[in-house]
Amino acid sequence: MYVKASNRGLEADTRPAVRVAVVWPSRFIVLLLTLAFFAGLRVPEWAQYLPFAASLVLFGLPHGAVDHLVPARLAGRAADGRSVLTVVLLYLVLSGLCLALWFAAPAAAFVLFVCVTVFHWGAGDLHALLFFGPNGLDGMGRASRALLLLLRGGLPMLVPLLFFPDAYRGVLNNAAGLFSAGGSALPGVFSPVFRISAGAALAAVALLLLFRAAGDLVGRRGSLLPVALETLMLFAFFAVVPPVLAVGLYFSLWHATRHVARLVMLDRAGARYLRAGRPGYALARFARDAAPLTALALVLLLGLYLAVPNAAEDTGPLLALYLVLVSALTLPHASLVTYMDLRQGVWKRARPVPGATVEHATQ
Repeated sequence: MYVKASNRGLEADTRPAVRVAVVWPSRFIVLLLTLAFFAGLRVPEWAQYLPFAASLVLFGLPHGAVDHLVPARLAGRAADGRSVLTVVLLYLVLSGLCLALWFAAPAAAFVLFVCVTVFHWGAGDLHALLFFGPNGLDGMGRASRALLLLLRGGLPMLVPLLFFPDAYRGVLNNAAGLFSAGGSALPGVFSPVFRISAGAALAAVALLLLFRAAGDLVGRRGSLLPVALETLMLFAFFAVVPPVLAVGLYFSLWHATRHVARLVMLDRAGARYLRAGRPGYALARFARDAAPLTALALVLLLGLYLAVPNAAEDTGPLLALYLVLVSALTLPHASLVTYMDLRQGVWKRARPVPGATVEHATQ
């Protein structure tokens, strides 16, 4: 038998738990590192790659490894062969097309990766702010939510381009160099004119968002202050922390952990553990569910290493190879998360439901 769940009850139970276990620790780490690097902290180049290395098994890669269970859990039922096969076919088609583009036109594939990441990471922050953030944001209209998505997704992708263009160019050239021995890719992207234009566009989005959201939230404008402070903190983080380190940490400890918390809400047993103040048990269930496809993704990474023409063992090209795999997995993953957003009401003037949003199974 299936019965409607109480959205308000779930919301009241889970929001404090996720804030304590996920939101505040990630904020603290970002703020601490921002202050440390602003004060002059320097770390060896090899150490900047450690968050990406850890993300192979810790939050980063695994956060998309339960996608095959998501459609069924959204409907409040156990996964079946049909729902799993649908997700598998989605991955085969979109990931295959993305990898083909890398082999045919690596610079274009990199641009696509950046654009998809802006959308996906922005959508992740939009969901997190609506559900895990301050009360009152559910009054924002669709235009404000779209602007918030662009702003928050643009921070990790555009701010490093503004402040660390050489490092950004190095990542691009390493990725393109895996497939082509040609010269620098997309030289115009790193020109002062393009970078200033990108920065101006990001600032314009921020100002327009402030204007639109203030109009949406008449009487509740105080809820914008925490969002603004968090956004400014992230801007400073990406402006002072070396980009490989900053993006690696953001991927694993900010974006992925928030999505893992969202997935735990879809697992009835995991959600119960979280509401009972036992996040470790909830995380263990997620790790069990994610382990098989995380292992498969690591096998695919090895296969990609053997398949690309110019694979090398230096840290830069190895990171680039990992990003190629992530780009191929992100396209179908972002598509599925967009489906989650639609099902969970992210684009409606109501707080998204933390658990299975249509119906919950009861015995």
